[in-house]
Amino acid sequence: MSKSSRALPKVAVLMGGPSAEREVSLSSGRECAAALRGEGFEVIEVDAGQDLCARLQEIKPDVVFNALHGRWGEDGCVQGMLEWLGIPYTHSGVLASALAMDKQRSKDVFKAAGLPVCESGIFPKDDVSAGHVMAPPYVVKPNNEGSSVGIYIVHEAANGPPQLAPEMPAEVMVETFAPGRELTTTVIGDRALTVTDILTDGWYDYDAKYKPGGSRHVLPADLPREIFDLCLDYALTAHNVLGCRGVSRTDFRWDEARGANGLIILETNTQPGMTPTSLVPEQADHCGMTFGQLCAWMVEDASCNR
Repeated sequence: MSKSSRALPKVAVLMGGPSAEREVSLSSGRECAAALRGEGFEVIEVDAGQDLCARLQEIKPDVVFNALHGRWGEDGCVQGMLEWLGIPYTHSGVLASALAMDKQRSKDVFKAAGLPVCESGIFPKDDVSAGHVMAPPYVVKPNNEGSSVGIYIVHEAANGPPQLAPEMPAEVMVETFAPGRELTTTVIGDRALTVTDILTDGWYDYDAKYKPGGSRHVLPADLPREIFDLCLDYALTAHNVLGCRGVSRTDFRWDEARGANGLIILETNTQPGMTPTSLVPEQADHCGMTFGQLCAWMVEDASCNR
């Protein structure tokens, strides 16, 4: 879609929404909307509420830029609605979005493709709070939320099981703790960009992800060539086996003491953050693509039947 051949499409940027990651999504959406305006697009910002379908029918956008995070916006729900309305949209389609958001099922897909993952399972919340469901150290998290929402780390020396907050879902995922460095790789289209090493004082939690100074990003990561290349290969494979489209980001842990055997995939994000401190824009910029160019590419890549 060249700027010279025809008028640029009208873009509705979806943001906010009702998920636990509403504030991050609002930040992502505003940044993307501003960047797209800078590239010459007509942009309408839409805070996704229960009237979303009616709003889109009223706005009649040529393309939807999906800047939603978390449930409903990232799990196939809004993608299904956009397919029904026949409006081209960014990022992954219904199936890939739903699969990637379900941490346990996406791990099953990774495992079948020969990708390395932690052992894990889905357990009733009450059982997890009543006693250790696996030998510590392990991690407890919701199976279908992102941005490190509601994560509990149970250390080896823990006296007892974690007491989970009331807002945690009735069933949770428990996985063996993977020690080591936090690494991540962005895939754009059919290309894995580079590897970032994320340095924090503790767990890479919500604050570390989204607050300025919450984490330090080493880009490109200072890694042995074999590990660097494996991250690129695994991220692209994960993107493809889930059926992702557009942009995705795959997160890893690497235990240096175990070499290549110490690299495991944590998860793939189909709607990665697009805030000033986010990893995807940083990696794109490192590879010569400005934030505006990245957002414009995503609009040009948009389609239905994803």
